[in-house]
Amino acid sequence: MRVLSRAALFAVALGIGAVAGLSAYAADEDNDNVLPAVTSWIGNTFGYGHGMWTQIDITSIAVSPDGKVYTNSPWDESGAEASVYQNGKQLEFAGGTHGWGRAGGEAVAINSRYVFVGTSVGNERGKLVAEGVWPPTGEHWFGISRRELASVKKTVPFRAVARADAHGQLAAGFLPVNRVSSGTKAPIYGLAASETTVYASNTTRDEIDVIDAESMQQKSAWKVHEPGRIALAPDGTLWVLTDSLSGPAARLAHYTADGKPLSDKVALPQDAIPVDIAVDKKGRLYVADNGWRQQVLIFTASHPGQYELTDTFGERYGIWAGKPSEQGRPGPLRFNGLTGVGVDAGGNIYVSMNGVGPQLGSTGAGLGASLQSYAPDGKLRWQVDGLLFVDGACIDPSRPNSVFTGNKRFELDWSKPPGHEWKYAGFLSNRFKYPEDTVFHMDQWPGTPMARQVNGRTFLYLTDMYADHLKIYRFDPAHDGETAIPSGFIAGRPGPVHAITTAPPGGEWIWRNTNGDGKFNPQEFQRNSTDEHLAGGWGWWVDAKGDIWRANDTRIHRLRFGGVDRSGNPIYAYDKMTTYAIPAPFKVVKRAVYDTRTDSLYVTGYTDDAMPNSNDVPKEIGRVLARYDGWSTGKPVLRFKTQLLWQPQGKERRTLVSVTQEGDYVFAVEFIGIVHVFDRNTGAQIGVIKPGPEVGNASGHVDVANAISAYKRANGEYVVFVEEDARGKVLMYRWTPAAGQKSQGGKKGAKDQAAGNGIGEG
Repeated sequence: MRVLSRAALFAVALGIGAVAGLSAYAADEDNDNVLPAVTSWIGNTFGYGHGMWTQIDITSIAVSPDGKVYTNSPWDESGAEASVYQNGKQLEFAGGTHGWGRAGGEAVAINSRYVFVGTSVGNERGKLVAEGVWPPTGEHWFGISRRELASVKKTVPFRAVARADAHGQLAAGFLPVNRVSSGTKAPIYGLAASETTVYASNTTRDEIDVIDAESMQQKSAWKVHEPGRIALAPDGTLWVLTDSLSGPAARLAHYTADGKPLSDKVALPQDAIPVDIAVDKKGRLYVADNGWRQQVLIFTASHPGQYELTDTFGERYGIWAGKPSEQGRPGPLRFNGLTGVGVDAGGNIYVSMNGVGPQLGSTGAGLGASLQSYAPDGKLRWQVDGLLFVDGACIDPSRPNSVFTGNKRFELDWSKPPGHEWKYAGFLSNRFKYPEDTVFHMDQWPGTPMARQVNGRTFLYLTDMYADHLKIYRFDPAHDGETAIPSGFIAGRPGPVHAITTAPPGGEWIWRNTNGDGKFNPQEFQRNSTDEHLAGGWGWWVDAKGDIWRANDTRIHRLRFGGVDRSGNPIYAYDKMTTYAIPAPFKVVKRAVYDTRTDSLYVTGYTDDAMPNSNDVPKEIGRVLARYDGWSTGKPVLRFKTQLLWQPQGKERRTLVSVTQEGDYVFAVEFIGIVHVFDRNTGAQIGVIKPGPEVGNASGHVDVANAISAYKRANGEYVVFVEEDARGKVLMYRWTPAAGQKSQGGKKGAKDQAAGNGIGEG
């Protein structure tokens, strides 16, 4: 490892209750030039231009006879945890399940008058106080919110609460079933409802609670071990998934309406993982199997007391069906992470998915929601998708119409109108073949992508939400289809990687999967024995030649690409790392973006005359942007230094949180989603790009350090992708510079004007 000295290098110098993640951009007080970009998006059926979006997770569904689908989930960033869909449209969402201590849940049921939604209520660590409305300090409530079937937004009260405002109205229609200590989890995992009675799976108490549907008073309870989902049969009996938490797989039991066990047996395959159940008007059982089959299993009473498997619904193996080269490709009947199943009066079948299944563990809001409706013959009637959350996007350098996100691939048709250019083409994470992929057991979300083509191979590099580590994936389309195979990992701090139990303690290691099996084998780790540390800081960048750059405030590190090993993994090693002192006049460096074509390093951070005046600046890129030419010569030249927007105070934080370089421009995005465009040769700001009416003139908060990427198409159009938290998508801006907006770099600028960073050129 070499450390280049500074002297040698530089001879020349929210409040409580706000919906998290939501932000419509503020009126532009700076009178910036707004560039004529077209706003589009990928990953969600709806862009919010008409007030609709598909929620980011669906963990349970209830289907009405006429085909309305009522959903529930623990979390949607914009508060649509409980929503209603029909015929491919979002009809409404319930509200009152997000913020001010409230959250969604794991179950939902309906009768002809009401919707019963499993929810929870906390007190924001004691900050919310009102008797009967919020729990006392140290307590948390899990229970049932009763809503009108005709409009799920309307709470139907059944108890008196002194407070008369909206919070009081929500409380008046909420039944606390479990009152537990803060930090204890005790949700209702299953609900069913007749015209008179609500049945609730009180899983932590090993009982089914029987509740009057009008008074919402508990009438009785009976013991069932770890009850989960419940289905009400046409004859008034109940089917219950039992052993839903501790067993290797749940079992299916049949009860009378008053809790007496029936002797009926269902011949579930031993290796099935049932996660939901529905009963049609003929009494057939539909069991969602989230095991390797990824199918709905249909059982029919063959003779008294015995139900046999008579049919399956969905392709066997789901999204991993077909030849090896076809694995991971989504499509009708190719299910992925089943969470719910339902049937309407016409025999139409509904399935919900989230990429993993209802027991999410550390995967937060799942890996992308999909709700699909099928005719009885298996023909797809409609579907809605909310596939992305805390996710970015990056063009695949080997295919200019293909784009990667954290664990998905989309294909683009540039001729289609905004919001219709994208097609979901690949799910990259195979939990059956590569179960140690950290997307399933470590990160809350897959990570934001940088796709690079090096030595004729495409690699996917993912940074996590807090820029602690960098994950590396390789591809083998002939044998693994769309799957991104775990290939490498560069760890920073020990805390975020504690789930990798075979790793050496203390963080600061590199893992390379030398035997190609996708597992973290103990002998594959390399400890950092140098005096230079990559931990800390926010800046990761991978250049066009595969070198990894890490900016961690006081140093800039460069891990050299060392070729590809026999298993197809890129090679990185600490002894091939170069560490640079930060360039004058910087005192703190937040990002370092290297352009291999021009040997230029773009640096952002703080200088003596532009230091932060607040410690509350997470993820921000700093107050200064500079370009240095001739970086690898050891005598780089400062090309320009530009002051950046930096207003961390106030209702909307006006600071820049992510930066990239492509073609003639440097692109940086604000926390509230506005993209700033700078001339790459002069540093002058060309203008800004704002979300347009196609997405309701709104963006969610930008919540990751690697939130923006750009790609210059062969026709001169720039495509800019921006992570946005609020509504299950990634924003996509399409902008073609006017003739007067070309690079202003003079003769030198004209000479390299066509050069980009070598990553996104079309």
